[in-house]
Amino acid sequence: MKKLIILRHAKSSWKNLELADFERPLNKRGKRDAPRMGRLLREENIVPDLIISSSAKRARLTAEIVAEESGYENEIIYSRDLYAAWTDAFIYALNNLESDYECVMVVGHNPGLEELIEVLTDEVESMPTAAVALVELPIENWDELDDDITGELVEIWRPKELN
Repeated sequence: MKKLIILRHAKSSWKNLELADFERPLNKRGKRDAPRMGRLLREENIVPDLIISSSAKRARLTAEIVAEESGYENEIIYSRDLYAAWTDAFIYALNNLESDYECVMVVGHNPGLEELIEVLTDEVESMPTAAVALVELPIENWDELDDDITGELVEIWRPKELN
């Protein structure tokens, strides 16, 4: 059984309209929510063994903040392939992991993350910015993961629903 943590990047800034979408940073709410979600992961004792993130600035910053606040101490892998990605890109990235990783976090963007949850669990869930979903997958090795695997959506946390 593998665990997949799915994290949507925190709220990004639209202040500088000349910035490319890929380069947008976090806004004030994003800088508040990302640490909260990292602390939540630490409190729930679901710190990942590995984090793989879109290389877009808002995703990178979210991944770094959540990693620090959760107690994650390993390297974060950044991938341009996860920017505006759909399910197949996430599955491909996960398929190439060593089986040693029991719990992996992916950090990315909508609508791809909502699609990933639906494909992997048959459940439709909204993933607002900084939302975290925990999915348990009935696989022993990451290379077994495909879009025919049905996992269980264990929990979903959205910043606005937290105390």
